[in-house]
Amino acid sequence: MAERAPSPTPSERARKDAEDRKREEEEQAGLPYKWTQTLEEAEVSVPIQGNLKARDLVVELKKTHIKVAVKGQDPIIDGDFPHPIQTDDSTWVLSPKPDGSKEILITLAKAHGSYWWAHIVTSAPKIDTTKIVPENSKLSELDGETRGMVEKMMYDQNQKAMGRPTSDEQKKDDILKKFMKEHPEMDFSNAKIG
Repeated sequence: MAERAPSPTPSERARKDAEDRKREEEEQAGLPYKWTQTLEEAEVSVPIQGNLKARDLVVELKKTHIKVAVKGQDPIIDGDFPHPIQTDDSTWVLSPKPDGSKEILITLAKAHGSYWWAHIVTSAPKIDTTKIVPENSKLSELDGETRGMVEKMMYDQNQKAMGRPTSDEQKKDDILKKFMKEHPEMDFSNAKIG
């Protein structure tokens, strides 16, 4: 019988997390671009020489692929996205920087179905998406369906904390009471519910 390795202590886990974070930061720093993301979009910043103009560039944003290059040179980015994008809502601009250089700022609208990306292109090193701490969002910023789900979850959590039935349990109870009221001829005295 194989012996299981003991679970790491909190300090060992913290050390491992710090090592992983440092390695991840070094890998990301080695990329020819910087990137950030929200659940809805990813922002990519590609530094280039200050004398270049938009006509000197090749920027292709396809549903599952990106290519960024200076014409006549090897691509800076050329790879597949981990998930599809909405091409009509994705854009890029050429922006000057204070030091005289420029950057290509690319906004990638993620396809519907919110998720965190582990990388911009699948050939790049991954980040640990489980360690992402999203910025706080306000309920008012959410679309109607998402807002409704979040409000229901908050209500149900509050109900459970007070020892009361959740909205689903309340709905089932109401349906049962209505059925019992509509069928007084039936004997529910021995019914086991739940």
